[in-house]
Amino acid sequence: MNNSAEGNGVVSTGGAGKVRYLKKDFWSEENLRYSKPHFRMEKAARIINQLAPGQPRTLLDVGCGPATLRHLLNPNVDYHGIDISIPDPGPNLAEVDFLSGPIGYDGRRFDTVVAQGVFEYMGEFQRQKFAEIAEVLDRDGTFIVSYVNFGHRDREVYWPYNNVQPLKDFQRDVRRYFTIQRSFPTSHNWRHSEPNRRVLKAANMRLNANVPVLSPMLAVEYFFICSARA
Repeated sequence: MNNSAEGNGVVSTGGAGKVRYLKKDFWSEENLRYSKPHFRMEKAARIINQLAPGQPRTLLDVGCGPATLRHLLNPNVDYHGIDISIPDPGPNLAEVDFLSGPIGYDGRRFDTVVAQGVFEYMGEFQRQKFAEIAEVLDRDGTFIVSYVNFGHRDREVYWPYNNVQPLKDFQRDVRRYFTIQRSFPTSHNWRHSEPNRRVLKAANMRLNANVPVLSPMLAVEYFFICSARA
């Protein structure tokens, strides 16, 4: 596997309209923030565990960070993760800068591919990375991707994001490479942050539906559950 994770600082490309691509020194610190499960990750794990209960499934976690997701999955899920910086390397984990090379893991195909909190950083590479994920997804596999709702009433844009766009534009590119089976908010919250109160967390964990009028304003992020295009 090509290991091209080395490099430091911020890479800018694109002439006058420069786009920032953050390198390993940034992600070495950033990924430590996700060493403990957070709400979106817990909900993603719940969805994955429901896909094929008890049946063997292979999974590739794109942008896995510290690979915390693996600890939330059922034993039938054979977990693999890739990221530019993995704080605690281990089996089935590969440090690779997948902006500098194609997304993949030893030429394998996977039943499930997950990309949480990844595409907000893909800039002009968005379509290319969708195409690469389509190549590693099994014919009958499932692609689960999250994306921030930048139309939220309390819109916030984290400073490292380089891929800020309306949800409909993101959906359009997803559909170029996948069939969207379902899409729904990861959570609803008055503030543009994951719910942190017990009752709100419990309610949002089980709500996998769009609520007319409210979701466009209060959805923090969205999950897209996709299949390979025929």
